[in-house]
Amino acid sequence: MSTYPRTFSHIGISVPDVEKAAKFYSDVMGWYHIMEPTVINEEADTPIGQMCIDVFGTGWGSFKIAHMSTGDKIGVEMFEFSNNETPTNFEYWKTSTFHFCVQDPDIEGLVEKIVANGGKQRMPIREYYPGEKPYKMCYVEDPFGLIFEVYSHSYELTYSQGAY
Repeated sequence: MSTYPRTFSHIGISVPDVEKAAKFYSDVMGWYHIMEPTVINEEADTPIGQMCIDVFGTGWGSFKIAHMSTGDKIGVEMFEFSNNETPTNFEYWKTSTFHFCVQDPDIEGLVEKIVANGGKQRMPIREYYPGEKPYKMCYVEDPFGLIFEVYSHSYELTYSQGAY
């Protein structure tokens, strides 16, 4: 099997309220709905039920899921489990998905919109190459505590030619 750069399909996030999360990401990020919030039940006789049993094991009962897409066709699955827990600490040192990143040339405007819609700005907007290149970044949180990053330019532009 040859090695070549695979494309990114989607990310799954766990949220306490899938309807509110879908509204936030639609209103703030402009992401669009592929599938409105739907209840999935723990049923081995349905294909989706069996797939979820394969992944989560048994005893989860049911959950809600919504599917959205970004402007560049990356999927975002939003899961709402009845036993959802919001982490009390940002445990960046634990093996897990650390964050995702979105890109907007108006990074200041997007960060303001995130905060105005119940999110948080975790740091000042910073320049990667002050006085040299206009590349900026900022870590933020959605209203549910999910941490993500905002870049002003593409990942490839930001890190090409040695970012540090």
